Amino acid sequence: MSRSYFLELAAKNLRMPIGADLVLHQHRDPAAILLDGPRLGDVIAEAAVSFGTPLAFPIMDLKLEKAWLLSLLGVPATEVDSYHFAEDPGADTVTRLVAGLAANPPPPRVAANLAALRHVATTTPLYPVGMSIGPFSLATKLLADPIMPVYVAGTGATAAEDPEVALVERALELAQTIVLHSIQLQLQAGAKAVFIAEPAANQVFFSPKQLETGTDIFARYAIAPNRAIADLLVAHGVDHLFHCCGEITDQMLTDFCSLHPVLLSLGSSRRLWEDAAIVPADIVLYGNLPSKRFYSNQLTPPESVKVMADELEAKMRATGHAFILGTECDTLHVEGCGDIICNKLHRMLNLIPPIPAE
Repeated sequence: MSRSYFLELAAKNLRMPIGADLVLHQHRDPAAILLDGPRLGDVIAEAAVSFGTPLAFPIMDLKLEKAWLLSLLGVPATEVDSYHFAEDPGADTVTRLVAGLAANPPPPRVAANLAALRHVATTTPLYPVGMSIGPFSLATKLLADPIMPVYVAGTGATAAEDPEVALVERALELAQTIVLHSIQLQLQAGAKAVFIAEPAANQVFFSPKQLETGTDIFARYAIAPNRAIADLLVAHGVDHLFHCCGEITDQMLTDFCSLHPVLLSLGSSRRLWEDAAIVPADIVLYGNLPSKRFYSNQLTPPESVKVMADELEAKMRATGHAFILGTECDTLHVEGCGDIICNKLHRMLNLIPPIPAE
């Protein structure tokens, strides 16, 4: 593990977005690149170099694991996006998934991601970062309405007592199975760090009022599966980067810190300079400019980006907490707005000279 490496990057006042998707769409054939591992690796490396960071973050596509899982269970590709389990599919479904993962190669998009990771690891000096959706967030994508089953489970109902609880817990078991398998493959491909995106571990899916009653539902459904990931990464000497851009409570933040990631990425709803008092000193905080609004000059005027970046950096420096300034999530390409978004990222990175005073 290289916790000291990330602390050194923070000490150098690194600024970086996660923006490989933007660079991908600067090429004439992005769809073809997504299926071509070496070319995709070149795009990931290009993004790291153009944004001035040694960390080679891949494209964050949180739909891949769901599509992979359902394909192994026989769901047609045309139905994957809208497919949800209506009831507990049973323990044999987990057995089928494990057997399918062992017997079949990863689907083309996943295979290309693995080849891209291997390409970055073997042909560049960059720090290769793997990527996966978190188990709980994937489980929520497998249910039409995950909020109520989570709440019912939080009241103390068990899978044996309530079919909705049985459904959500089976979905979580399936999700955990494929996420761990995906991470194992990324470790074999040369990942030195893995970025786990768990955006659903938030106040929408876990009622703060219910959590105040003392239920352990957040610990069981959100933290325990991620602790298994953290343990796997520690065992392989690989850095754990954890991300949640959802709205969270201070207790949720404390629970995330119990995973002891090297880097903790939070959404723009958080005041990182206040969170610095909660987060242990050896966890680098990352974020959290509102990049989801960068596509619009009305929502985020270009000149405001540098102001926000400088103010956030100054507040974080005042806390003394290790910090890398960046975006609240990955910065995605928006059709017709690519240049607008890139311009704002360059302002964030101080790559555009300030406008002279009149």
